[in-house]
Amino acid sequence: MNIHFLGTASGSPSKERNVTSIALNLMKENGEIWLFDCGEATQHQILHTAIRPSKIRRIFITHLHGDHIFGLLGLLCSRSFLSAAEPTPLTLYGTKGLRQFVETGLHISQSYLTYPLEIIELDDEGVALDTPNFRVLYRTLAHGMPSYAYKIVEADHAGSLKTEELAALGIPKGALYGALKRGETVVLPNGNTLNGKDFIEPPRKGREVVIFGDTTFQPEFADFCRGADVLVHESTFDAEDMENARKFGHSTCTQAAELAKLAQVKRLILTHISAKYSGDKALNLLNDAQAIFPNTELARDFWEMEIALS
Repeated sequence: MNIHFLGTASGSPSKERNVTSIALNLMKENGEIWLFDCGEATQHQILHTAIRPSKIRRIFITHLHGDHIFGLLGLLCSRSFLSAAEPTPLTLYGTKGLRQFVETGLHISQSYLTYPLEIIELDDEGVALDTPNFRVLYRTLAHGMPSYAYKIVEADHAGSLKTEELAALGIPKGALYGALKRGETVVLPNGNTLNGKDFIEPPRKGREVVIFGDTTFQPEFADFCRGADVLVHESTFDAEDMENARKFGHSTCTQAAELAKLAQVKRLILTHISAKYSGDKALNLLNDAQAIFPNTELARDFWEMEIALS
């Protein structure tokens, strides 16, 4: 599992950063790529990566402000051309109004998709997706319009087989290992029996990733992301610009760090950076956040970050 940042700017693009879009690469886990937001020119950003549009199977929209959705229609249409040989279905998730935006845009432009498209409009909070491998939970944040945080929760991984113990007992590799790995009881050639459950390590906890849309700081949001492996949080303004953060419904870098500290997450990633923090100015946001929550990193366009199992 890894996170690929396609756009890390807020409001409008800069020479260094495109507007918001994040790809969650789950090709090793389930053969899919999920997008979170799709700002203008996201499909252009994808051209600089190894991402295949046909593998994008789900797009989660945090809210309907333009810097988060103006690239959606272009990507949907290009996906028809780029996925002609394998028209895989696509599901969109977001707030009320997403369906109208997409269907109106396709109708007015007389655009037709070659693949099945499902649009799911969500309520205030709940479960957006529930599969054997992943659940995606969401809750409403505090912004000028309905805005979501999404929490991706991976199912626990089965424990590995204690091969060293089996080797010490003289058990040869082969079919017996497979049966023991399944937790079965096997009978050895000498008549002894082994219970597979005695030779399996404890399950490994699945990974949790929380991706916030635009929001003001609210301490109660910490419960939603408590203990997550990664929290991706907007950092539109620096610590000294609290007034604009409140005025426009955003967070400062230090507020993002405060939330990460309250929630006891393992790693904080700052994104959604205002264009006025160009070049080295963006490092000031990082330094201020790290003073509160040391394990903070600053996202940049095209950065690909692995999330390893703990």
